[in-house]
Amino acid sequence: MKISIGLFGFGRTGAAVANEIINDADCELKWVMKKSIEHTGEFASHLLGHVHGEGRIFSFQEVDFHRFYEENPVDVIIDFSSSCAVKEYQHAVKYGSRIVSAISNYEPGDIEDLKALSQQTAILYSPNITLGINFLMEASKLLQEIVPDSDIEIIEEHFKDKKDVSGTAIRIAKALGLDEEQHVNSIRIGSVVGKHEVVFGLPNQTIRIVHETHNRAAFGQGAIYAAKWIMNQEKGSYTMEQALAQIMTKSAIGIDEQENQIILN
Repeated sequence: MKISIGLFGFGRTGAAVANEIINDADCELKWVMKKSIEHTGEFASHLLGHVHGEGRIFSFQEVDFHRFYEENPVDVIIDFSSSCAVKEYQHAVKYGSRIVSAISNYEPGDIEDLKALSQQTAILYSPNITLGINFLMEASKLLQEIVPDSDIEIIEEHFKDKKDVSGTAIRIAKALGLDEEQHVNSIRIGSVVGKHEVVFGLPNQTIRIVHETHNRAAFGQGAIYAAKWIMNQEKGSYTMEQALAQIMTKSAIGIDEQENQIILN
């Protein structure tokens, strides 16, 4: 049975995410929630060039959320909209919806609301939900354990109109125990979708771990992975690193078992 998904946000990133959901054989985009009333009642799939109707568009301005989720329940809500949207899907958990949030910068009060909701349902929160960036974080933490005395700098590059420091870069700094103001370096240039680099400086060598997003479809692929993973989780708060760490741990155990089998044979 397909995973039914409701999507918050239909800007450049949200549209790319919607397209990935529509193209995934295991998922069905039930609806899209957006700020403006433009295209209300139309199907996201039609706007994205598909023939069939999937993902009917609704507007924050016109929806009664108390009734909406009762009439339009989904397995997972994926949020690519804005910080305050957390208040708009509080009623969804009553109907069994899980939450995957990819908001870059939450306000403190909204973070608290998200934590409160995790007592009622499973919530995965990741400011950057691409598979690659979360692998970068896990690899960086491992390398830091191996070379704890190395100098570490984080470089983030984004399109020239992006004003805030990358939430992902801040998250990487926190994961590595670094002061974000001292160790995060920002570059704004052209139309770069997103690039993050962790540089480890050692006496005789430099190690660089780099992730670059070429297309916003990468966010959709990560969100779909998260949606599928969270369907098997109990209520609580999760991160994309946890979702990947479990897979990486299983893979490592599998390799060890395989090596032991070779030795025994």
